[in-house]
Amino acid sequence: MIALLDLGNTRAKFALFDGVALIERGVVAWDDSVAFALASAWADWPRPDRVVAASVVDSVREAMVDEAAVAAFDRPLEWLRTPAQACGVRNAYAEPARLGVDRFLAMVHAYRSGRAPCILVSAGTALTLDALAADGSHLGGLIAPGAQLMYQSVLGATARVKPDAVGQVVDAADNTADGLFAGCWHAAAALVERFTARMAPRLGGHPRVLVGGGDGQALAALVALATEHAPDAVLLGLAACATDGETLLATS
Repeated sequence: MIALLDLGNTRAKFALFDGVALIERGVVAWDDSVAFALASAWADWPRPDRVVAASVVDSVREAMVDEAAVAAFDRPLEWLRTPAQACGVRNAYAEPARLGVDRFLAMVHAYRSGRAPCILVSAGTALTLDALAADGSHLGGLIAPGAQLMYQSVLGATARVKPDAVGQVVDAADNTADGLFAGCWHAAAALVERFTARMAPRLGGHPRVLVGGGDGQALAALVALATEHAPDAVLLGLAACATDGETLLATS
């Protein structure tokens, strides 16, 4: 039994992996009382053999989760940092560690589950896109603000764009609230479509488009392409790497 932790920008997700599937799941937002929330969530879990984590957050939050995991499970926490190559996937970055480990793990899951060639989209605080070839080669990707972050940044950077309420997604707005909200979401959807069109010839012409992240389903509904929902991709990729036998993990 392995406890898996995915520390993202907005929240921490966690699950128990029994060697076949995720059998327990949970999520905690960073604005909660994280230590208390984690202790409560893990109180009834069986003691895992290992605790494995992937993180895109700062060292302060990592240390907080590390302490909570050791207190709950009495196990050292093992961290996966982004490698140049592992589990069949080859990182395109010249400096491999610069690629977010969440993006790498999503590619591992896509490759291991037979869904490459594909475009991987993660819609959350940031919008990330990656192209993965059938042989596990990462062809690179893009990073942009997520739709909600775009929306908040316009509000924060302008004096008069102050809608009274959150708008709706429409094709063409006749008010500021809808214009701003729809503009941000359409921009995110258009980037997915453009990246897919540009990368498709290098991926054999018809790659799958896998969409995950907290805003993944909302974004997929706006993309003018066939998409596939990809929940828990980071946790499942982490499970694959944790059980692969390669020396990728460092104990805290």
